[in-house]
Amino acid sequence: MAQKNDKYTYRVTWSEDDNEYVGLCSEFPSLSWLADSPEKCLKGIRKLVAEALLDMTNNSEAIPEPIATKNFSGKFMVRVPPDIHRKLAIQAAESGVSLNRIASAKLSQ
Repeated sequence: MAQKNDKYTYRVTWSEDDNEYVGLCSEFPSLSWLADSPEKCLKGIRKLVAEALLDMTNNSEAIPEPIATKNFSGKFMVRVPPDIHRKLAIQAAESGVSLNRIASAKLSQ
């Protein structure tokens, strides 16, 4: 049975290959659930995650932390080719903003 208060990240989408809806959970990328309606699909993937959590608990395995409860610093390193770095630096200088502001704006598009 699915936990009432689980905080995992679920997504339901149509699968043309299966001709059904597929339910996914970001924190458990190896799990999926197929159903003929989005509602059944969400219920199914939540139940599957609950079963996986119970199994993991019984086997003393590490439980994935829900993405929704993680604290993010807002910082991460991105490597780009030198020519892209130069191009972004020029755009930032011409716009009178930091390179960070330019990169952040482009990532949020």
